[in-house]
Amino acid sequence: MDATLIFRFFPRLSDSQKAQFAALQLLYSDWNRAINVISRKDIEHLYLRHVLHSLSLACVPGHPFCVGAKVLDAGTGGGFPGIPLAILFPETHFTLCDSIAKKIKVVTAVSEQLGLTNVTPVTARAETLPGGFDVVVSRAVTRLGEFIHLVNNKLTPAGVILCLKGGDLTEEIREASRVCHIPETQFKLTELSGLFQNIGDDFFETKKICEIKQTSYLCAPQSKSN
Repeated sequence: MDATLIFRFFPRLSDSQKAQFAALQLLYSDWNRAINVISRKDIEHLYLRHVLHSLSLACVPGHPFCVGAKVLDAGTGGGFPGIPLAILFPETHFTLCDSIAKKIKVVTAVSEQLGLTNVTPVTARAETLPGGFDVVVSRAVTRLGEFIHLVNNKLTPAGVILCLKGGDLTEEIREASRVCHIPETQFKLTELSGLFQNIGDDFFETKKICEIKQTSYLCAPQSKSN
């Protein structure tokens, strides 16, 4: 699959955005030979399993990626979901952080080669960064309870966490609710199985977005204790 997959589901892209999405395959293929940030068996599925998966966050009803918003991609790896979202939302600012310097080297190079001016790559652990973000996103970084602890106090009062996850999250949400003292009702799941039709692949069948919006809980001091 190539970038036309993205154009199909996001038909209002500008010519510049189309060119940026189209450039991703070659950029990541080249960088991946030097620094492995995407599984070699997945690189041929870049647009489906990485780009479109990242962009599914934009399909959340009333998505928070508004003009001027500040987004933290915590544990971005090679730049997902942050780089695809930064292409889609050029007037939203994205801070992409990862503790592994060589991954941020790839993020920095790809961002520069795409001409993205709304991306700040940072080599750091998310918990060491200052707060003030309107949105925190992640893609299968760690379990929800641990992730919430890591990004505690990073959000503005109206902020939201959006996590791309897979599988049955019942037990994971129950655990996060217990250790973070957040009611289970504040964890909203969006199934991705029916979002992208007729793609000839079952990748999205078990994929979900977990949204946590109640920042009266998220902005409160938390401990890791059970």
